[in-house]
Amino acid sequence: MKIADRQLTRSWLVAFGTALFSLSQLGCQPIATGNRLTVASAGKISSLDPAQASTVNTIQLLSALGDPLYSLDGNGELIPRLAEASPIVSPDGLTVTIPLRRDVLFHDGTRFDAEAMAFSLRRFLEIGTLSYVVGGRIRSVEVAADHQLVLRLSRPSTSLEGLLTSVNLTPVSPTAYAQHRDGFLHDRFVGTGPYRLTDFSEHQQRLEPFEQYWGEPPANPGLDLITLSNSTALYGALRSGEVDVLLSPSIDEDQRHALHEKAQEGQLLEAIGPATEIGYITLLSNVSPLKDPLLRQALALSINRQEISERVSYGLRRPLRSLVPPSISGARSSSWPAHDPTAARALLNAAGFCSGQPLRIPLTFRSNVPADKLLALTWQAQVKRDLSDCLVLELDGVESTTIYRQLGEGAFKAVMLDWRGSYPDPEAYLTPLLSCSSPQGDVCLEGEASISGSFWSTKGLQETLNRSDRLRGAERNRELQRIETITAKGAAYIPVWLEAPRAWSQTSLEQPRFDGSGHLLLAQLRELS
Repeated sequence: MKIADRQLTRSWLVAFGTALFSLSQLGCQPIATGNRLTVASAGKISSLDPAQASTVNTIQLLSALGDPLYSLDGNGELIPRLAEASPIVSPDGLTVTIPLRRDVLFHDGTRFDAEAMAFSLRRFLEIGTLSYVVGGRIRSVEVAADHQLVLRLSRPSTSLEGLLTSVNLTPVSPTAYAQHRDGFLHDRFVGTGPYRLTDFSEHQQRLEPFEQYWGEPPANPGLDLITLSNSTALYGALRSGEVDVLLSPSIDEDQRHALHEKAQEGQLLEAIGPATEIGYITLLSNVSPLKDPLLRQALALSINRQEISERVSYGLRRPLRSLVPPSISGARSSSWPAHDPTAARALLNAAGFCSGQPLRIPLTFRSNVPADKLLALTWQAQVKRDLSDCLVLELDGVESTTIYRQLGEGAFKAVMLDWRGSYPDPEAYLTPLLSCSSPQGDVCLEGEASISGSFWSTKGLQETLNRSDRLRGAERNRELQRIETITAKGAAYIPVWLEAPRAWSQTSLEQPRFDGSGHLLLAQLRELS
């Protein structure tokens, strides 16, 4: 995208923001009542069931209403939460014993114990829609004593400790969910967290401190979580003081940069969490023309990540050449090749393209995700500048829910997506994109690789994935690097950038903080005394 285009976009956003400013005020004024803090974001919450939760907003909310067995601190260290101590793993790696706290109550007053934890885990294993979270590792859940849980594994798993921090496995009250053992409960949540839910709609949730919480009580008298329909309304609401805290997802890049600048000037506070979200492009590898791996490799070579980072996000999203965030142990940051239009031209030319016969690829972006269109336009401009006689990207904007619904049907030749692992471990990034239960040559007939829209696999990849999850330390790192190298050569995915969650708050609050899993610590939000 040309600089002039970006300046025109900024001018339009300012004018549009002025028109919507009063709307944002009207949308927020009735919500902020009493001394509760108001936290704003974009995107509605349609289900509160942890067996179904997948959106960033829902996971963020559940992190305040429930507790996992373990959590990660800012240094990535495993901290017992509902567990009383670290998990005890048998010598063969197939049995995991977890001692549980004895002083925990659910929001309905019932007691948390091993039976309650087993109920929640079995429920997730039975009805959970996010099968990749567990990945078939847990064979059975047993109650050894009132406050001792035993997990029988189908295979040894070094990533299990990370799995036990997943918000999706937070326990729910067996009493409250007795009629929902086999089905989802969308509009209510009864957990053990520092807040209890007192009001719920898709666009507004009220959280009150749980007076019988086992841990440190919230530092604030309660929260109102709200969502507004567009980025400009959110930006205006924060700048006007109508909301106390704003979360970064779905904020336009220009406004994200403006808030970052305001924070640098001391007009706002900015919190930055661990960079755990990757932006990437999925290529359909099981049909022509991208069935040819050389053409996929050419596309990977045609993209200039550094230029995209600067043009689209002012450098706030970092260039990425890996499927696993570099901050996560075992990740490798440079498995994918750097921008090289000369090498891309050679591959395209060898495949019979160029010289008046360009390869035409439809590139689909999510029309409701602001950064996607800017990324698509920038990449299209790079290709036109560097490879106009060899490659043409034809852009098509589609609403994200439609993309997610049709992805596993092979509807998109090239599509832009993002991913944030359910827990901070390489397994939570590689398995959802690469695992395949029914590979045939370089095609995945059934498994997560087909659900993800690439339909790509290769001989021995699944076995290597399984083997890497049995290893630890340097040996595991080498195996993970091998997986990334194989995947980069297959080029069915093109990682583009890495994003860290951000939150901005009024200066009347103490500095907000994120935990090691990238959740804003809502219970620690407080006004300055």
